[in-house]
Amino acid sequence: MARVVVLGGGVSGHTAATFLKDWLGSQHEVVVVTPNSKWNWIPSNIWVGVGKMKKDDVVFDLAPVYEKAGIDYRQAKALSIHPEGGKESEQPFVTVEYTGQGKDGEKEEITYDYLINATGPKLNFGATEGLGPDNGHTVSVCTADHAIHANEELQKCIAKMKAGEKQTIVIGTGHGMCTCQGAAFEYIFNIEYELNKAGVRDKAELIWLTNESFLGDFGMGGMHVHRGGYIASSKVFAESLYAEKDIEWILGAHVTKIEDGKIYYETLDGDTDEQEFDFSMLIPPFGGVGLKAYDKEGADITDNVFAPNGFMKVDADYTPKPFEEWKASDWPKTLQNPSYKNLFAVGIAFAPPHLISKPMKNPNGTPINPTPPRTGMPSAMMGKAVAQSIRDMIEGKSDKPTHTACMSEMGAACVASAGNGFFDGMAVSMTVYPVVPDYEKYPGVGRDLEYTSGEIGLAGHWIKLFLHHAFIWKAKLKPLWKIIPE
Repeated sequence: MARVVVLGGGVSGHTAATFLKDWLGSQHEVVVVTPNSKWNWIPSNIWVGVGKMKKDDVVFDLAPVYEKAGIDYRQAKALSIHPEGGKESEQPFVTVEYTGQGKDGEKEEITYDYLINATGPKLNFGATEGLGPDNGHTVSVCTADHAIHANEELQKCIAKMKAGEKQTIVIGTGHGMCTCQGAAFEYIFNIEYELNKAGVRDKAELIWLTNESFLGDFGMGGMHVHRGGYIASSKVFAESLYAEKDIEWILGAHVTKIEDGKIYYETLDGDTDEQEFDFSMLIPPFGGVGLKAYDKEGADITDNVFAPNGFMKVDADYTPKPFEEWKASDWPKTLQNPSYKNLFAVGIAFAPPHLISKPMKNPNGTPINPTPPRTGMPSAMMGKAVAQSIRDMIEGKSDKPTHTACMSEMGAACVASAGNGFFDGMAVSMTVYPVVPDYEKYPGVGRDLEYTSGEIGLAGHWIKLFLHHAFIWKAKLKPLWKIIPE
């Protein structure tokens, strides 16, 4: 009997674990280690953050779902990986510390035959002084509880506007190396929509503050689509949308410090500036969760298994080279660790070989550019592909990975909400192929324009709402869950 341990119960980890258990049955073990007791459909947190959904609409308890599936669920956080075993045994294991199930604080060693690192990101609010809802001056929509707090603070602002007081609202990124611009994009446009509904839009100054060098970058170097017989860039599309909604923008910004009501930042041209605010939601930078790795003798091999940012190394080309020499082929295919063949990393947990957007630094030497997005559809596709490879390896069909999920070879669809209203809502529906541009195959634009598109309208909102229910249905393993695509 083989045991597969999955670290993390988010989109990629949950996908990998549920498919693996379904395929392997009772003959093999699947163990999920996650510090959370609930599963969160994170894309809908922005609707919690404007009061359109409640926490219970976007989360559910993991324990009953895993019990039904026959998955061994441990509510614990992973501390370290021992891929060579220890002094007393060659069986590899992970050390974990329980965060629930009546075992809070207890530590345990869990052996494995295969390990999938799907730990996701550490929300590194500490990278910027004063950032975040816990010890800072800004709100967040990164978790369901954060989103509840964000809505509470937003409603206070709306109440002040109804009383005639003007408010400045700043949404965007809270550091020069942030990713996940899409979530902030959705949030600012949902706020704009709610302010109109509340009749106070004229009392608000909306400002988009971002580390992107141009609107519509989204950490993937922007995109191009066919529109009206010509090729249009996402820059033109985004600028038109922001201008139409009367949203100001500050580009190429690295936030250095946040005080109560004031954001300090430096820009790509090296200048420093500040922006006052009454309400602000700034996405934090992401980092690895801090997993350590040790060899059989107990020596620290973290630098061998993980990149400096804390994400796990996989079958990518990490050779440092100029931007002009980066290739689509640098990106990993199997997501297998090169040193330990039974280790895999999926979703945000794997270390990308380089940026997707062009790297930039200001004259002060400060890097200011979006880091690669690895969430949503690509994350789930990685989880399933790795699960397929491990299944085939366990069943003796192959001694190496049989499936791939390369971001420079896969397409992805994204629906970004711009207002939650059944009859007057709006969303941007986008497809990109491939996610990571391949300028050798598609000169100039990096992507196949036949499969890269972008539209905005009410239909997009209906699709977004449908996907919310469909993916939660799938994650709960409801009837026909397997036919719902990743």
